[in-house]
Amino acid sequence: MRNSVSKRKRALQFIRPLCSSQEMVSSSMIPNREIILRFDSYGPDSEPKDELVLMDASGKGLLTLHRKKPSLRQRWEGFLGERREDHQEPTFSVCRSSIIARSNLVVEVFGDPGEEYHIRGSYSKRRCAVFNTSSENSSKELVAVIKRKVDPTTHVMLGKDVFWLCVRPGFDGAFAMGLVLVLDQMYGDTADGDVREVDPTSEDFSS
Repeated sequence: MRNSVSKRKRALQFIRPLCSSQEMVSSSMIPNREIILRFDSYGPDSEPKDELVLMDASGKGLLTLHRKKPSLRQRWEGFLGERREDHQEPTFSVCRSSIIARSNLVVEVFGDPGEEYHIRGSYSKRRCAVFNTSSENSSKELVAVIKRKVDPTTHVMLGKDVFWLCVRPGFDGAFAMGLVLVLDQMYGDTADGDVREVDPTSEDFSS
């Protein structure tokens, strides 16, 4: 996944409206903080979504995220661009590591047998991290962090509907954003999002 790679550290502010079918992201690196990514979903807002399309500011589809049914491990698949055909092959998948355990999500990238990521932490608390666990890595590499936003003037932590997605240089920002959307659909604000606790702020690359 190298379509939206940045050579600089990036911190994206994620805005999660309460009553909207679209969610938006603005970049803290841009002075006027314009919208750079958003998504569209299909179906009533009150019902779980089966398909999401991640778009850039112009409305161009970057990723399509599709919920697989039936799936005991809550499997989602990601497709490049806007998926228009049922037989289109997915680019990656996200699912629980096992049927029983809720403590670990596995991200498998197709086309590269060695590329794999694990997501750990608590999405419901907006405190989790993405690790590159690919076979060529001798140890886990932290590539993205989700964390609550703190107001810089009052030092007060804001609500969970506004939070940061911090992405390591060289990691695909759109891919990371797609993982956030899947997490939001799988867990939202429920306790099910309390996967294995980690402290992603122990290595903060957002500044």
